[in-house]
Parts: sequence; C-alpha cells; structure tokens
Amino acid sequence: MTPSTHTLELSPADLKLEVASGTQLQDVLFAQGVEFPCGGRGRCKGCRVKALKGILPVGEEEKKMLTGAELAGGWRLACRHSITGDLKLELAQWEMPILSDQSTFKFAPREGLGVAIDLGTTTIAAQLLDLKTGGVLSVVTALNAQARHGGDIMSRVEFALCGGQPDLQRQVREQLGGMASQLVSRRAKLCPTWDKSSDAGNDLNKIIIVGNTVMHHLFCGISVAPLAGHPFEPQQPGRFRFSARELGWNLPEKTVVEFLPCIGGFVGSDILAGIVATGLHESRELTALMDLGTNGEVVVGNHQRMLCTSTAAGPAFEGARISMGMRAATGAISEVRAQNGSVACRVIGGGAPRGLCGSGLVDAVAAGLELGWIRPDGRLTSDRGMPLAGAVTLSAADVRELQMAKGAIATGLRMLAARFGASLDDIHQLHLAGAFGNYVNRTSAQRIGLLRVPIHRVVPAGNTALLGAKRALFEDPAGWDAVARRTEHVALNEDKDFQDTYAEEMRFPA
Repeated sequence: MTPSTHTLELSPADLKLEVASGTQLQDVLFAQGVEFPCGGRGRCKGCRVKALKGILPVGEEEKKMLTGAELAGGWRLACRHSITGDLKLELAQWEMPILSDQSTFKFAPREGLGVAIDLGTTTIAAQLLDLKTGGVLSVVTALNAQARHGGDIMSRVEFALCGGQPDLQRQVREQLGGMASQLVSRRAKLCPTWDKSSDAGNDLNKIIIVGNTVMHHLFCGISVAPLAGHPFEPQQPGRFRFSARELGWNLPEKTVVEFLPCIGGFVGSDILAGIVATGLHESRELTALMDLGTNGEVVVGNHQRMLCTSTAAGPAFEGARISMGMRAATGAISEVRAQNGSVACRVIGGGAPRGLCGSGLVDAVAAGLELGWIRPDGRLTSDRGMPLAGAVTLSAADVRELQMAKGAIATGLRMLAARFGASLDDIHQLHLAGAFGNYVNRTSAQRIGLLRVPIHRVVPAGNTALLGAKRALFEDPAGWDAVARRTEHVALNEDKDFQDTYAEEMRFPA
C-alpha cells in the first residue's frame, strides 16, 4: 500500500513538495538548504519556521526556546516536527552563495582532468580542471550533508562519539563522490565539442581534497576521539590516498583521490592549502593568514619558520549563537553604518530583514561603538538592546558572543607574532581568507579590535583552501608534506600569558 502524502509549500521560495506522511521536517528542509546548527537537538532557534497554513503543535522544548509572542505568531522549531498534514511554511533561512575561486596561478601542464574540493564544515566547493590548460571546466557547490548533525565542529565530534561516525563517513564520501560525478556530467553539457563517445570522466586522473582535521578524520575513517579531549591532537594527521573503486565512486578505476595532510590540532589541510596559495611559506617578510569560517585559524611566519593555531571563534562570525543570527543569505542584514545619530542597514535581497549575518554583526557593533550605544567593555547603554531594522535587534548576549570570538582571534594573532619577537605592526601582510574574510568590512573589523594590523596591510584572499587544492593537482605531494612538517602547531591555552592576553583582547578599542 502506497503511504499517504502531504503537500509542503515553502515561502517565499514558491516551492511545493509532495512528502510522505510522517517524514521528519528536518530531513526535507535540510535538502532545501536549511541548517540545523545544534544538529537537530532542539538546543537553539536556528531552524525556526513559521506555519502559514496547517498545524504544527507546540512542544515542551519549544515553550522553553521560543517566546510567547513567537509561538502565538506561528513560529516553531523545524527539528521537533514531522509532517502529518498539508503545510505552508515561511523559512527563517535562505540559500546563500558559497565562496568558490577563479584565481589564476602558475603551473606545469599535465594530461587529463583533475578535481579540487574544499570540504568545509558547513559548505563544500568543488571544481573540475583541465590539467593541460589550468582552466576550470565546471563548478559544484553544496551544503555539507553532515550539517544536519550539528553546525559546528564539536557538535559533529559529539555525534561521532555517540556512535554516529560511520554515518558521517558514509554521508561525506557519498556526497563528494556524487559531486565529482556531477562535475564530469556538467562538463559534457557545457562543452558541445567534447567527445562523448568515450566513457564520461575517463580522463579524470586525480582528485585533491582539503578540509579541517575533523573533516579529514571523518572522510578517511580515523577516530575523532583524540580530538574530543586534551591535548586535542590527531593521531593520524598525514596524507591519505584512495582509489575511486575503494570509495565506491562511479569514476574510472585509475582516478586517485588524495586528502592532504593536517598540520596539528584543529588546523587541517585547508590551512595548509591557504599557506601555499598565499605563498606565506616563501615570504621573506613576516606574514599572516587568518581564516574565519566555522572555526578560526591563524598562521604567522615566513620562509624560515611558521606557527599556527586554532581558535573556537567562527560560529559568531557566521551568525551562529546570535539571537537573530543567520547565514549571509536572503533577508540577512549584511551591512550597518552609523548615520545621523542612528543606524542604516542593508538587507541581502532587499525586503524586510529577517536576521543578522556575521559581517552585519561586526558592522553593527562598530556602529554601536561609534554612537556610544556600546561601551568598550561590551555593555549596552540600553536594557532593550540595540535596534537595527524592522524587528531585528542586537542583544547584550550577541555583543558578548562577538567579544569572545574576536578576542580569541586577536589573541591568536598577537601571541603568535610575539613568539617571533614581533608586534602586530611588524606583520608585513595579513591575508584574510574564507567567506567571512572575503565580505567583512575591514574598517569595522579594525574598529572592534579584530584586526589591529594597519588596514592597508590587510588583503581579502578569497577561498585560499580551494585555490591551494587546485595547485596541489599540479605539484609533488611530497612538497606539501614538507610544508606541513615545517609548520608548528601552537596550543595557546597552554601558554601562561593566554588568559591575560585574552582578557585584554576581549575589550573593544575606546
């Protein structure tokens, strides 16, 4: 007997789906780009949906998480419901652009095709390259399918330790294999002159994957248990090599898949790729790389010595743990500026604001400092919060989250520089990588004390992880292993000066 189905409408995406009765709403919405920051555990409000038609009964967890006004307005937590009737929902999250890379670089031509993949905690970007010309033939981006089990790294580790690691491994391998096949398929559609008489992708020789340490372990089948407690160091950080057949991918048997090595702690091959992409390992001057994504990594060094560290700072920069936070997507306030004693906001896509993304958060605090609405210690002058636009308000807890995030990053940069006997003024250039680094207003970042390097030395670097992965398609992997060995991982929390420096960096500049 065929199970009954119900109609699910998503607004304002004008999307209508037929869904089997009893299907978990989380499973349906995740496929449409909705994130579940706490892994669907009902611990946050990141998956809010508003019932415009149909009924979603109020559960006990929602009574604790949502206000009476929100509940009366029809807002619910998607992760707490299944579909038992026709529904029309308004989503609090929207599709966001995923940072890819179109940079050019020097290379030695090779035969065949190659794929470069940046496996992020939240998003994945993959490109198919012609190894003879270096040209990008097709691009595929996606949300990481594992994100339904938690939006941040430690949520993913927690799920793995509770017996979920095989599921996480299966999900990421299936997703990357599917994306690689999709890249080849798109190439056929986009290149009418391509010889389709041969097997699709038969000339695909190599796939390079980069990602943080947790992604490395989950893909390669290594236990993440050592990353769950002190000293948070991986037991098998090296480069792993697979065949397409070994991974169960529908690609030529000759296709080699390599996951590049981690450096140490939570600093993975995405940062190694960033080091090579920016040329930091060849620099004669003291140079820094800062990657602000779901996690925050910092590298300082030159051709003689490189130091790196990881900080638990990223979630706030991506709008997570912020009361009305969201990704940089439709409806997000992405820019805020002080104007005539008040604030003016820009909303992505226009229309009514729905929340605040990372770049907007930094702008809002910078504007609040300029207007005197936020004190250097982070306290708000109003108990009602700081109104931005529409119903979106910045709370005291939001400011505190940003303080902790920016304090961790600024501490990392300052303490690594100090190990060279240098100050921040001695840093010749700071490469700001990742999606947040690409879009944040550098003046605002400097105003809140996130970037204390002279602003003319700060360079948005784009997706350095993907650029580095593309370069690795043409280069001897042994050279990359050597760069990883030359880079020393520093656990800042073990430094006697960490707490004092962190306390200083938590404050905003007066």
